[in-house]
Amino acid sequence: MVTLETVDRKQLNKLDKQSLIELLLSGLARIDELERVVANQTAIIHQLQDQLSKNSSNSSKPPSSDGLKKPKTRSLRQKGKRPLGGQPGHKGNTLKMVAEPDYVEPHPLLHCPHCQTDLSEIEAVGHEKRQVFDIPPVRLEVTEHQVEVKQCPGCGQQVKGAFPPEVSQPTQYGSRLKAQTSYLNVYHFIPLARTEELLTDFYGQAPAEAVVIQANDDLAEKVKPSLDSVRQQLIHAAAVHFDESGLRVENELQWLHVASTTGLTHYHVHRKRGQEGMDAGGILPEFNGKAVHDHFSAYLQFDNSQHCFCNAHHLRELQFVTEQYQQSWATELAQLLLTIKAEVVATPEPAMSLPTDRLAYYEIEYDKLICQGLAANPPPINPPLQKRGRPKQSPPKNLLDRLVKHKSGVLAFMYDFAVPFDNNLAERDVRMVKVKQKVSGAFRTKNGADTFCALRSYISTARKQGQNVIEALHDAFLGNPFIPSLPEA
Repeated sequence: MVTLETVDRKQLNKLDKQSLIELLLSGLARIDELERVVANQTAIIHQLQDQLSKNSSNSSKPPSSDGLKKPKTRSLRQKGKRPLGGQPGHKGNTLKMVAEPDYVEPHPLLHCPHCQTDLSEIEAVGHEKRQVFDIPPVRLEVTEHQVEVKQCPGCGQQVKGAFPPEVSQPTQYGSRLKAQTSYLNVYHFIPLARTEELLTDFYGQAPAEAVVIQANDDLAEKVKPSLDSVRQQLIHAAAVHFDESGLRVENELQWLHVASTTGLTHYHVHRKRGQEGMDAGGILPEFNGKAVHDHFSAYLQFDNSQHCFCNAHHLRELQFVTEQYQQSWATELAQLLLTIKAEVVATPEPAMSLPTDRLAYYEIEYDKLICQGLAANPPPINPPLQKRGRPKQSPPKNLLDRLVKHKSGVLAFMYDFAVPFDNNLAERDVRMVKVKQKVSGAFRTKNGADTFCALRSYISTARKQGQNVIEALHDAFLGNPFIPSLPEA
């Protein structure tokens, strides 16, 4: 068979008709092959360009992945109309003079600063006051517990009284100091060694690292009633935020799962990210309300709840489409979502949904922009064959498919004001545990990770409900953990 590779240019005039046809077919086949190679390389180049163009401002990548060359800050938030500084109704923390100070330190005026006349015997006609708020020198107090030992006249036995349940050792640290160690270690992420140093500088004596670890373990056991209440309240809540993130435990990647509202937080760690890991939290399998999360498909396996999607993710993805593909529908759709959000915020109470005519209007505008996007991103005519899964599509087409399929979940916040616009609450709750990982590197044991999650759930819930964290930890040590209150109806 005559091919382009075997024929000499001088031999072309000597070829018969059949050979010329074979040569032409060979050339067409070679062109088709080269076109496929070019198309494949173009797709790879475009994919690599997409990867290089993604950062924390236009995708779900964390800021830590941006490296030293940070992208130009471009917030997706719209500028508000409120003035800078404290808003009306904000409770300030400015120091105010107290009527009865603990101590009064007089400063007598002995000489006139102008003529040096002796004023020591002259009675003052008034006083000008200034008050200094400070901490007195702090030292550990030692309380000795004594029980009586008596000789019983009835049986002749020597008997003794009982120590309080919390006094179990000849010498030990008290519950308030142990509450402070857990507060520093779990709430402020101060490592064990530095916790010991800090308390030594404060009090002149501090518990060893093993005491801090034991205090955390004891607290995790004592706060179980509180965590059970948190779990039950989340199961029966109207809307709950869910998220997950990788966490290093026992030198391997495991997954932190969080479920939260504005008043409740529940963490747990599991080896699996998907449905098995979510099941282990004991919330999603029984939750029948509105679940707010990103587009991770494992959440959709729980069909007992209504799924609402994070629009902060959508705004970042639309920003990426605008930057990388210069498609105007993405910019307009992002603006539409923000416009709906602004109208929801501006709608006065007691309304819990936008008016019917406004809902219909926004649905039409949403569908119109989606149609523009689909027209600009048609499916590939001859997608490359794959062993499994869907044919590969462009990022804009993948985003559009999700926005079409989950339209009701994307716009859920305008149908029901109980549904938030985004999932930022859960992401903020996850972020604090990621800070812990930055400080400590990893959890060396699964028990340590579980203990941290239990205490962090308790502390975060107490803080959200306006409790003093140290007092809440101290009460837990005494067997009276803080139980979160039910939200107001």
